[in-house]
Amino acid sequence: MATTTASTTGQVNAKRKPVFVKVEDLKPGTSGHTLIVKVVESTPVKTSQRPNRDRALLSRPAPPARIAESVVGDETGTIIFTARNEQVDLMKHGATLILRNAKIVMFKRTTMRLAVDKWGRIEGMN
Repeated sequence: MATTTASTTGQVNAKRKPVFVKVEDLKPGTSGHTLIVKVVESTPVKTSQRPNRDRALLSRPAPPARIAESVVGDETGTIIFTARNEQVDLMKHGATLILRNAKIVMFKRTTMRLAVDKWGRIEGMN
């Protein structure tokens, strides 16, 4: 057979080390950021019922959506982080978190907010 694999060509798919960015380096409309931040303040915004979908398609109703706005930051600055559902439980005052694959969302075209969607991850640091 004439197939080549990564092991025969000397290329290895090793994981890259994450590149941590600081809050001051964030730019509007960018994504894929990895940050280490500390929660300064967290305020629950709303718990709302999700929109009704066709009842025949759902076997059970969706739980209400939870949203909190948290001020997070590092030594270079602070930014508002929008936490959703399970993320709200991690936003405790003084907690240090690693945000992976975070993105910047513009609010009313003037204010940057940080968010982690379903492709990202939030981890607590011990």
